[in-house]
Amino acid sequence: MSSNFWLSILIPIYNVEPYLAECLESVFSQIDTGVEVIVLNDASTDNSNFILNNFSAENHVSLKVMQHQINRGLSAARNAMLDVAQGTYIWFLDSDDLMESDAISNLKSIINTHSPDLILCDFRVLRENQQPKHRLRGENHRKSFVGSEKILLPNSEDLFYGLYKKGELHVWSKIAKRNLWGDDLRFPVGQNMEDMVTTPRLALRARTYFYCPDVWVAYRRRPGSILATHSSKKIDDAAIGCDRVLEEWLQKYPQLSTESRLAFSHYCARTHYFVMRDLRDTNPERYHEQKRMFRQQLLKNIHWNEFELCWQYVKRGLVSRLLRFIANY
Repeated sequence: MSSNFWLSILIPIYNVEPYLAECLESVFSQIDTGVEVIVLNDASTDNSNFILNNFSAENHVSLKVMQHQINRGLSAARNAMLDVAQGTYIWFLDSDDLMESDAISNLKSIINTHSPDLILCDFRVLRENQQPKHRLRGENHRKSFVGSEKILLPNSEDLFYGLYKKGELHVWSKIAKRNLWGDDLRFPVGQNMEDMVTTPRLALRARTYFYCPDVWVAYRRRPGSILATHSSKKIDDAAIGCDRVLEEWLQKYPQLSTESRLAFSHYCARTHYFVMRDLRDTNPERYHEQKRMFRQQLLKNIHWNEFELCWQYVKRGLVSRLLRFIANY
């Protein structure tokens, strides 16, 4: 695809009236020649559309606005924008989040110097009611990756390990070349936890990657977001989110180390823990009915039985992780 855009920033919008203008301002305050910004209003029922039009008129910015007549969900919105994006690189940003100052210029510098297939960045957590305990948890700077910093690296199992060791699979902290997506890699429509499905497969396609340990995104944690709410659908989608990921990485890296497999398995086990906890709290009857099914799904995902996983924890002295796993197994 030939175009004059080196970057496409894609922002899906649904009922984010209180946050939308601030999100757009964070992008356009640092906009660079050769950057296209595409937004898709996914049939919002609030004033999001008015804010879009008003922002464009007041700031005289070039903003490509797409519309869905009915709400189709986050994955469908992202896919629709991806299909028309013309940039060499793709960066998704959620419409209630912010892009930090100089993020675009720093990204451009990395691309001009190294031209990696995939760039990973860090983020901070933005809360309505920020408290000292949140600062102590490191929410002012959350790492999205564990591995070598500020160096161009070829794809290897280190990318797999670093992603799952940190467990931050959100796509908005990953900027990828458009050609990695091709015509076949898309977000699963109608499924929550879509980044859990898509990000590892996007990373698998990268020939090179570059981890920049700087905060480029402010992630807004709010009560009404998908990740902050509990539902049977979300629980089901989280349970199957890691399905076949390990098989696909093993096809490319058949000698995947035990450490890498443990990082992945612990991510799956931790997800299983939260799935079972949420299911127990929201639907105790279903919890007892389907506990075995979710357990089988976990073991299918990690290619280890429960004894092998427990032994990996024991060998490394990870007693607290082992106890948490057993308590919800």
